[in-house]
Amino acid sequence: MFSKNFPKLTQLIPRQGASLNGKLSTTSAQAAQLKGLENEPNEPIIKTNIPGPKSKELISEIGNIQQAGTVVFFTDYEKSTGNYIADADGNHLLDIYMQIASLPLGYNHPDIQKVIANPKNHNIFVNRPALGTNPPMYLFEKLSNIINSVAPKGLNMIQTMACGSCANENAYKAIFIRYNTLMRGGKELTQEDLNECVMNKGPGCPDLSILSFKGGFHGRTLGALATTHSKAIHKLDVPTLDWPIAPFPRYKYPLEENTEYNKKQDEECLKEIEQIIDHFNTVVKKPVAGIVVEPIQSEGGDHHGSPYFFQQLQKLGKKHNSMLLIDEVQTGLGATGKLWAHEHFNLPESPDLMTFAKKMQIGGYFYSDKFKTQPYRIFNTWLGDPARILFLEETLNVIKRDNLIQLNKEVGDYLLANLRNLCKTYPGLIANARGLGTFCAFDGATAKIRDDLILKLKNMGIQCGASGDVAFRIRPSLIFTKNHTDIFVDRLDKALKSF
Repeated sequence: MFSKNFPKLTQLIPRQGASLNGKLSTTSAQAAQLKGLENEPNEPIIKTNIPGPKSKELISEIGNIQQAGTVVFFTDYEKSTGNYIADADGNHLLDIYMQIASLPLGYNHPDIQKVIANPKNHNIFVNRPALGTNPPMYLFEKLSNIINSVAPKGLNMIQTMACGSCANENAYKAIFIRYNTLMRGGKELTQEDLNECVMNKGPGCPDLSILSFKGGFHGRTLGALATTHSKAIHKLDVPTLDWPIAPFPRYKYPLEENTEYNKKQDEECLKEIEQIIDHFNTVVKKPVAGIVVEPIQSEGGDHHGSPYFFQQLQKLGKKHNSMLLIDEVQTGLGATGKLWAHEHFNLPESPDLMTFAKKMQIGGYFYSDKFKTQPYRIFNTWLGDPARILFLEETLNVIKRDNLIQLNKEVGDYLLANLRNLCKTYPGLIANARGLGTFCAFDGATAKIRDDLILKLKNMGIQCGASGDVAFRIRPSLIFTKNHTDIFVDRLDKALKSF
């Protein structure tokens, strides 16, 4: 994987304003006019080490009242703008991580600020409605606009939630309710069944399961955690559910040079998936009611699956009456150069359900009316947050107005080409550049090299992150341009030279 004898690449990395063929691109010219970039610094501004003394002081303080081991630095959100995050010590870092892929338009975007400034919206910020019992009068209009704008074809209904974990939790419940309803064939539950289910017994509390994948991540709440298999720290000491875990393909890169190996990966995984489903259905007696999968394993190491793999996975689900849930919490809303990452797979039909959060500003899932059930079965006090629905509505307007998904695709191609060049230039340090849109990653030769690289880049003004054992993940905003790519690539090159 990491050759020490690969010759140095002499090809120049294409610079800002040029496409890979050297011609000025329409999208790059358009990017110069993007809203949200007006107040950005020209480049990162570094005054102290990261974290600086003020951040360290604040980390120490907050450590007295809550756990602070995950805090990188304290942020000055008033001074953060566009693609730049400002910290408590006056540093301004180019943020290619964006709050773990959750800010679609960067920091303090003027169009989102207008949503807050609009007096008509103040009552929603002041009074957080319980959407299931007392929704605001505009809810149907807003949710219909979201469905019409971004719902996968065939999924004509939406359920909002607070976050990605609870989106998956409740999507699992919807799968179980649907599956057991079909298995009963219209038969009514008895009063005894209803009484027993409250005590975790009886046919009303069935032994069903959700199949998930090694390396997958679907949340940290108890049900979602049973389908999360990316890092031990997430699961240690927490009781779990005995649900099936299947292998996910592990490809060799570049893809075009390893087609035979990668196709074999697909076939072996698919074969084992079917064996696992058969085993749980017939031997373990915990039928696999659903399959949950990420289009790209985002927390587990940026592992990709091919269109063929996902097409065959959908076929397997239908063959065994296992509903397919695609988790687009991190990959969704244009991050991969398409609205939803699973659109790259050319599936014969939409998944049965699709969860979302992060860039969507609100958690939830899309589904079809076959999943409708009795009141209060999918329910909590807030069912999300209508203020976030207002943010999403305006975000969708900006994405359409500024053609941001096309921008993301073009900038992603440019970014990935540069990453591949650097992998060839530093083969003993990094490899396996991969991605769709700007949803990119590469691997460090070791976890230490990856972690050291992240630390070096932070102190050079790049806010970045990791995934899996050795992967370096890139999760910029949708207003990330070729100019920002050049800044990142230049510093990445310098950081690699320093090893």
